[in-house]
Amino acid sequence: MEMRKITMLGTGLIGLFYTMALHGQRSRDRVCTIYSRSEERGKKMAEEYGIPRHTTSMEAAINDPETNVVVIGLPNHLHLEAVRMCAKAKKAVLCTKPLGRNAEEAKEMLRLVEEAGIFHGYLEDLAYTPKTLKALATIQAGALGKILWVRSRETHPGPHSDWFWNSQMSGGGAIIDLGCHCIEIARNYIGKDVMPIEVMCWAATQVKPIEAEDHAIGLVKYANGAIAQFEVSWSFRGGMDLRDEVSGSEGVVRIDHFLRTGFEVFTAVGMGEYVAEKSETSKGWIFPVGDEVNTLGYNHMFADMFDSIEQEKTPMESFYDGYIVNAIMDACYLSAKTKKWETVDLAIWRGRTDIKEERILIEYNAKHYLVKEEQLPDGRKKIILKKKEGGKIVEKEV
Repeated sequence: MEMRKITMLGTGLIGLFYTMALHGQRSRDRVCTIYSRSEERGKKMAEEYGIPRHTTSMEAAINDPETNVVVIGLPNHLHLEAVRMCAKAKKAVLCTKPLGRNAEEAKEMLRLVEEAGIFHGYLEDLAYTPKTLKALATIQAGALGKILWVRSRETHPGPHSDWFWNSQMSGGGAIIDLGCHCIEIARNYIGKDVMPIEVMCWAATQVKPIEAEDHAIGLVKYANGAIAQFEVSWSFRGGMDLRDEVSGSEGVVRIDHFLRTGFEVFTAVGMGEYVAEKSETSKGWIFPVGDEVNTLGYNHMFADMFDSIEQEKTPMESFYDGYIVNAIMDACYLSAKTKKWETVDLAIWRGRTDIKEERILIEYNAKHYLVKEEQLPDGRKKIILKKKEGGKIVEKEV
C-alpha cells in the first residue's frame, strides 16, 4: 500500500483535526507540506507534527513535487481558488465542507476536477462517524423498512474563526456551516439516488450581532415522499449537540454523537482549558470525548478516501455530493426569504428519475387495512382497522 504524501492547506481547527487524524494511529500517510496564511502558525504546526515543509504560498504548497494529495481545510471563500490550482496541477484533492459558498461555486469545482480527470473527495466527516456507518449498514440491511423521516441536529455556541461570521466569506450562517452536515447525513439514510425535490426553511438571527442566521430549521422533501428535518444553531448553550434520528416503517434509530455519550465528569477545579470541541466550560458537569477525531468520523473518512484512491473508485462522498448539498442549501436560503416551499434546482442529477411517492398500506385481511394495534393497561388488545371499501375506521378487541 502506497504512502500518501499530503499537502495540507490550512492550519485552523479543521486543518489541525485533519492532521491529527492523518498522523494518528501509526498511520503510514503523512502531511509533508503545510500552507498557512500565517508564517508563525505554519511554523508552529509544522514543528508540532513533524511536517518537513511549511509555506505561505498556496500555489507552492499545491505544486510541491513530493506530495500526491491536497487536503483543503481553508475558509469557504478560498475553496474554488484552491481546487482550480489542484486541477491545474493534476493532483488528487479532498475538500472540507461545505464544498462551495453556493451551488454555482460547487458546480464549477465539480467541473474542474472532472475535466482534469483527478480524484476528488468531499470531506463530510459526520457522514463517517462509527455510529453513523453502523446505523447506515443497519438501514441498508432493511431493518427499518422504508425510511419515512430523518431528523438531524447540530447546535453549538458558534464557529471558532472570524471569517465564518462574515457571510461574504462563508456564504451564510448556521445553515452553510452546520446544515451541510445534517443534509448529507439525511441523504445517506434516505438514499443518495433519491432526488431532493423541495424545501421549506425558517432562519433567523436571534442572538449574535451578525447579518447571517444563527438559528435555522428546515424540511427537505424527497421524491419517494421521505422528509428530512434539520435543526442548526450558533446560539445553543452548553457545548456541541450532535443528534440524529431515523424513522422507518419498521423501526427507529436514535444516535447521540457528542454531548451525551456516556462519558460524564464532575470537577470543582477544572480539567484544563480544552475539554471537547465547542465546550463552554471546564468545571462542573462536563462531557469529555474519548477520541474526538474518531468520534467525529475523521479516521473512517480518510481511510475511505485513500482506499478509494488506491482502488481507483469513487469515495462515499465526492464533489458531486458536495454540489447536491449546496443546491439544497441554496433552496433553503431562498425559502427562508420567501416563506414558501422552494424547488431544489439541480442542474446536475445522476440519481434515479423513476422514483415516485407511495404510501405503505399494511393489509390486515381481505377487507381491511391495519391502522394500529395496541396493548391496553387492563390487558385488552385493541386493533384499529380501515375498511378497504368505503374507508370507514373501525376497532375491535382480540
